[in-house]
Amino acid sequence: MWPAPDRVCRTNDVGGVVSRLTARFWVDAYLARLRVFDISAFVVAHGDDTGGAVLVKLATLDGNAVVYQRSFDLASGERVWAELTSGAETEVDEAVARQLSFDPDLWVIEVEDRAGRHLLDHEGLA
Repeated sequence: MWPAPDRVCRTNDVGGVVSRLTARFWVDAYLARLRVFDISAFVVAHGDDTGGAVLVKLATLDGNAVVYQRSFDLASGERVWAELTSGAETEVDEAVARQLSFDPDLWVIEVEDRAGRHLLDHEGLA
């Protein structure tokens, strides 16, 4: 049985098959979730549809921003969103540009919300 086109299957260390969502599917679902909460967001950089990493930039529209990247919590083994950098939006944009310069497969999603909502802590988005 082949995986659905929105999933990638890999073999884990013990020989089992691990299935995970493609980057494109996750990005589309994330943007849809943000729309439900009336939070403005758009794709700044379109990465690889299948396996590109995703950065989420949260701009609070006061000149500041935070960038989150997905990583693994070694203590729990769970996927989490960790802060990559924060500060003045121009400095954050420079950090994102550096990431894009050496990773052409990278997705960058910009979220704009004065209240600082990004929904990355909601179930199903880690």
